[in-house]
Amino acid sequence: MSKKVLVVDDASFMRMMIKGFLTKNGYTVADEAANGVEAVAKYKEAGPDLVTMDITMPEMDGIQAVKEIRKIDGDAKIIMCSAMGQQDMVVQAIQAGAKDFVVKPFQEERVIEAIKKILD
Repeated sequence: MSKKVLVVDDASFMRMMIKGFLTKNGYTVADEAANGVEAVAKYKEAGPDLVTMDITMPEMDGIQAVKEIRKIDGDAKIIMCSAMGQQDMVVQAIQAGAKDFVVKPFQEERVIEAIKKILD
């Protein structure tokens, strides 16, 4: 059974790119969300095996969304994705419970490697 991934990014083209990487590599896209509020709701609905989470989004940023998802599921597997490779953002994301961090622009190999490492 293929693993289900929730794709969260406020940019639809980024969601499309990540979904392409996932399907090409045998993963199922459980759902997608454009902000942290949607991400939390869709996590409850879809029950994905993993979440790819953007940091900078409207309504609720990715770090806050990670905290909310981790309240629902302490074992949630989340990979942060952001153009901002700033050290403090990485630290905040990991402290919030993210398992890994991938910097945009994405390289397919790096995204899939991070997903495999966490799901295996």
